[in-house]
Amino acid sequence: MPRLRQVFSFPNPVNEKAARVVAGGVVLLSLGSIVLAAFDQGWLLVVIALGFWARVLTGPSLSPLGQLATRVVAPRLGAPKEVPGPPKRFAQGMGVAFSTSAAVLWFGAGEHAAAVVVMAMLTGAAFLESVFGFCLGCKVFALLMRVWVIPAEVCEACADLTARRPELREPVAV
Repeated sequence: MPRLRQVFSFPNPVNEKAARVVAGGVVLLSLGSIVLAAFDQGWLLVVIALGFWARVLTGPSLSPLGQLATRVVAPRLGAPKEVPGPPKRFAQGMGVAFSTSAAVLWFGAGEHAAAVVVMAMLTGAAFLESVFGFCLGCKVFALLMRVWVIPAEVCEACADLTARRPELREPVAV
């Protein structure tokens, strides 16, 4: 069982460079799904949703895009920039919600236009992460921690502002 537990885990910390590469791949795939929708093809929505499910359940372990990002591309971008894992996993969960909703809208409800709108929103969020390093899912995670929906124990590094912002530490009297 320890091996299975390793597969079904999410890294903490996460290399932000790899996360941004994954987001760039999501942008490309999502744009492809929007283009294919113009030709009444929705199959790429399923591929995108399965990729998000793989990443939220196993991190990069079972995700081809995650493997490419962590093993091939990110190491060529220099030293890793480590960030807490729980907000990134939450962001992948939001990707699951959006991509699965788009696939269900397309195949289950026949609402192709709505599926394209959902994918456009997902594309926008992935673009912000990939290009600017602005993770909407991470911001929502932080907000939910601030209002006590997500307990501090879920991400102690997130809850401890002084770990990320040393200027907030109280000076020690000598």
